[in-house]
Formats: sequence, C-alpha cells, structure tokens
Amino acid sequence: MAVRMELARILIRELNDYQIIELREVVPTADADDGVGGAGTAGSGAMTYSQVENGRAFPIVIGLPEAQAIERRLKGIPIKRPQTHDLLTNAIEALGGKLESITINDLRDHTFYAILNVRDANGKLVKIDSRPSDAIALGIASNVAIYVEEKVLDAAKDEE
Repeated sequence: MAVRMELARILIRELNDYQIIELREVVPTADADDGVGGAGTAGSGAMTYSQVENGRAFPIVIGLPEAQAIERRLKGIPIKRPQTHDLLTNAIEALGGKLESITINDLRDHTFYAILNVRDANGKLVKIDSRPSDAIALGIASNVAIYVEEKVLDAAKDEE
C-alpha cells in the first residue's frame, strides 16, 4: 500500500552540489472535490491536501539540477527552452501516454528508488524505473500525485 505524500520543503539545506528535500504525509481536505489533483497542489478541478498532524516525513538528498527544476516549477518561474524533465513529459505525451503518478517504491543501501506510473496510448499502465529526484521533478511539473510505499516509510524511519 502506498501513502500520499507532498513535497513539504525544497532547499532545506544547501550542501555543495546537492540539496535535501522533505516529503510529508498528506490527506484530502474536507473541501476537496473529486478531481485528480496532485503533489498537494490546488487548482481548478484539483483535489486539495493538507499535511497529516504528526504524519510521517523523510528527507531525500537530490542533485542541484533536479532541486532547481523542482524549485522553478513550485515558484512558477518560466523557462525559455524545455529542460530534461520537460523533454520526458513531452515524449510521453507525444507517444499518447499520460503520467498518472509517481511512487517512491524502495529504499536499499541508503538509496531511494522510484517509478513513473504512465498510462500508454492503449490504456495499459507502464511502470518506468526512475531516480526519485527525477520522478519528483516530473511529478511536480505534471501536477500528479506522489506516493511512497509503506515499506519505504518504515525503512526510512529505521535509518534515522
């Protein structure tokens, strides 16, 4: 079972060539509609989420380019040319697919793993291996849900 998470903070701590972000557990708010929504954002037809009081959270170390891409998306800063994450989104859409969500699905040897959940042109769900930083950047850019498997939350807690 996966738990809905949102990006709670970006650029918590700047460390040379990488950043630390934090994901926190969220639930739909009482006034949420039945839209798809994603990544804890609100908007027309989008579900809204709030952080769970005393909910689970964990940090992920990511590279500076991914942190910058996420930050630009969160702040709504336009860019002149498509970046790598835009390229992948454009390729998925050009092939008739749609990014439905991302899932951080494993934690092994202090390394997180993630998958992109893409619905292809024939309606089949395709799971694509991804680094969590890239998956989160794509998820934020595409306004899709971020999920974390229970086993990852448990393992992250054990590593603290």
